[in-house]
Amino acid sequence: MMEIKQAEFIISAAQKIQFPANNMAEIAFVGRSNVGKSSLINSLTNRRKLVKVSSTPGKTRLVNFFMINNEFYFVDLPGYGYAKVSKSQLKDWAVTVENYLVGRRQLVKVVLLVDSRHKPTNDDITMYEWIKHYNYKCMVVATKSDKITKNEKIKNEKIIRHTLKMDDDEKIYFFSSLTKAGKQEVLDNLFDDEQNNE
Repeated sequence: MMEIKQAEFIISAAQKIQFPANNMAEIAFVGRSNVGKSSLINSLTNRRKLVKVSSTPGKTRLVNFFMINNEFYFVDLPGYGYAKVSKSQLKDWAVTVENYLVGRRQLVKVVLLVDSRHKPTNDDITMYEWIKHYNYKCMVVATKSDKITKNEKIKNEKIIRHTLKMDDDEKIYFFSSLTKAGKQEVLDNLFDDEQNNE
């Protein structure tokens, strides 16, 4: 069972040259601006304020690195899908994220957050396709699961799976930052057998 005992902020990087140069494994988190990315990372690390929750969606344009258990990194990628954003800002976002995704050898998995209550957006689909295009393993986490019933969960899982064109063997992890439901399951599946988390 995976347990996070230590988590600390390392750097907000604007360019590749600022990314940590060691070879520690990285798990990246990406999703819409208001999908609950900060809440998920804070919950997984048992730190209420490790990741600052921005009052202005889409404000973050940096790649944030957090050292976990002195063994690996969580990487918080800038959120997408906010309405009040200019084309140049959108381009900046794409460049920032693509700069990180291209050829990042340390990256073992990308956690894509989607809202469990809604059909994935076009941005979600594009992000999922990007992750696959760069040959990274993708873990889909459906957030805010406390806001839907059991029946809705079954129905919405099919919608998410169909919309993203997920493979049959890919699992969707439902998570609630409010009740912490799904937290341990997400933690235990962050690494496949690539790292021993004793």
